[in-house]
Amino acid sequence: MLDHLIIRAADPAGMAAYYERMLATVGYRKGVEYPGGTQFVDDETGDAVRISAAKEGTVPTPSHYAWRAKTTDDVQAFYDAALDGGTDNGAPGPRDYHPGYYACFVLDPEGNNIEAVLHDYEG
Repeated sequence: MLDHLIIRAADPAGMAAYYERMLATVGYRKGVEYPGGTQFVDDETGDAVRISAAKEGTVPTPSHYAWRAKTTDDVQAFYDAALDGGTDNGAPGPRDYHPGYYACFVLDPEGNNIEAVLHDYEG
């Protein structure tokens, strides 16, 4: 189970504002702010995502992060929120990964491939 993950950012304040909008669609709220970063918490699971400044002199390497959604409407809301500052990388819909996989993909402002996924889609 996930406890927390840290997304390193060249622009932590800008990325925190972006992730605050987007993560709210899958149940996260803004938690603690600290020098160079912001925490977002899912009160239901206790999971946390932290947006933190990249180490001085480094450029963050884009990665892939996926959040579970409860409904296709949640996937759509995530996608819509993520497009406000991000770039489409796969509109909401069923995927071939396994039966019931429904997801969307967006590149965040710093190039991370972010996803909202539902594993029990019966469309």
